[in-house]
This record gives sequence, structure tokens and C-alpha cells, in this order.
Amino acid sequence: MPLVRLEVRQGRSAAHKQALLDAAHAALVTALRIPDDDRMQRIVEHAREDFELPPGSSDDFVLVEVTMFAGRSRQAKRRLYRALVGSFGELGIAPTDVFVVLHEPPMDHWGIRGGQMASDVDLEFEVQT
Repeated sequence: MPLVRLEVRQGRSAAHKQALLDAAHAALVTALRIPDDDRMQRIVEHAREDFELPPGSSDDFVLVEVTMFAGRSRQAKRRLYRALVGSFGELGIAPTDVFVVLHEPPMDHWGIRGGQMASDVDLEFEVQT
């Protein structure tokens, strides 16, 4: 159950924002092998004056923050970075305009499925991939 936040500058169409969400989800399914129906994503838009970009970035810049269960292998994380860059690349976004940050709180820090601690729940999938 990764939580995905995409931060972008304002000005993208609704169709383009949906394409960004779909691209991020496709990367998660491919890289982390999450179920296809496991979507918890949002886009946060910032006015130009409120979102300073790294030097050399374009207005296409996307900051991707993924909060996910701890325990994924380094190889799975590498797959995720490559998959995100590839998925966004299909939308015309340059690899240098994709910046990814992972947050991995321990399973005890997640309250899911009616307020149960995630470490107490049978997730029905392997976290370590």
C-alpha cells in the first residue's frame, strides 16, 4: 500500500495529471509488484513562485514521494527509480526532471484495515522483493 505524492508546478491539464498518476502507478506495479488495484495517489500543484526547482530543471519537473512499508530490497528500489523515470519518459518528461524520495516507516507505524497495526495484518503479498 504505497502512498504516492507527485508535486508539480501548476498549469497541467486534467488529462496530463491523470497520465502522471497512471504512469506512477504503472511503475509501482512493475517495480514493487503491488496489486494493480492498490492505488493511493495524489498530485499537489504549486504556483510557480511557491515551487523552486533544482538548477537545470524544466517546468516538467516532478517530485515523487513514495511512503511504503519498510523492507524492500535495494534492487527493488533501483527498479522503482528506473520504472518511474521510464514511465514519466513516455509522457515526454526528461529523466533529469524526475526526483524521487522514499519514506519507509516501520510496519508498526501504519494503521490499516480498520485501525489495525500493519505488522499484525496478513498483507497477502511479500514486501521484500
